Amino acid sequence: MTTKAEKSIQVDVPVTTAYNQWTQFEDFPHFMGGVQEVHQHSDQSLHWTAEIAGVRREWEATILEQIPDQKIAWAAKDGATNAGAVRFQPVGTGSTLVHLSLEFEPEGLVEKVGDKLGLVERQVEADLKRFKSLVESEGYATGGWRGTVNPGEDVGTPGANAAFTSRGDSGKAGVSGKVKAAAGVAVAGAAAAAAGAAMAGSKGDQQETAQPGSRPEGVAVVPQPPVVEVRDDVVVEESDPGRHTAGSSTEGVEKGTVDRGDDPMIGGGSR
Repeated sequence: MTTKAEKSIQVDVPVTTAYNQWTQFEDFPHFMGGVQEVHQHSDQSLHWTAEIAGVRREWEATILEQIPDQKIAWAAKDGATNAGAVRFQPVGTGSTLVHLSLEFEPEGLVEKVGDKLGLVERQVEADLKRFKSLVESEGYATGGWRGTVNPGEDVGTPGANAAFTSRGDSGKAGVSGKVKAAAGVAVAGAAAAAAGAAMAGSKGDQQETAQPGSRPEGVAVVPQPPVVEVRDDVVVEESDPGRHTAGSSTEGVEKGTVDRGDDPMIGGGSR
């Protein structure tokens, strides 16, 4: 079952400044909680690495549509299943409304419990607030990519269906030692019992990176799935009909491309 999150924030900089900064994908760790690294392979391809609640997640994202000062839409092609879009709307001459829509598929007990507690929605809101603080404090973008991707295609707001190729691989999740503490916090009360039951039923499939003897007794280990030159190009890629079969979804945490030399669940990028 997928989860959707939608949040907006008004940023007191011109729309071009807000958009240009968002295209600096490799700068995303500066304001996105849990995102450790975003590497941009090309104008349309990004590799994301994140660790949330002790669970390490990696995924490859593709930019499906990008229109300067308006929109960036993306979908994962492998790894953690997610897709979405971020839109930019001018408010007067000196402010911009940034609207982020994201749909993702939680995997594993920790992510599913966090989803029920509304942690993802709160994380998206916090990320937007940090983006606002970052760009307003500088007053200018650290770079910008003014090219377009698939102009005129209008993919809407891609949902999890647009990331169908990423399903079935458990998001390449790895388990860190911190997941034990995270599980102990998130799986309070009855959920703690569920964690124990899940462990009993799937010991053969679990991997633990903690050192022997380091696990607190009774805690289940749950496996989980300055300014840069502004460029102006157009990328038109023949679309795969199956790639855009998305329902109305939301924009998200994810994907973009950066150019710092270039630069994650919220996309678009600098090249």
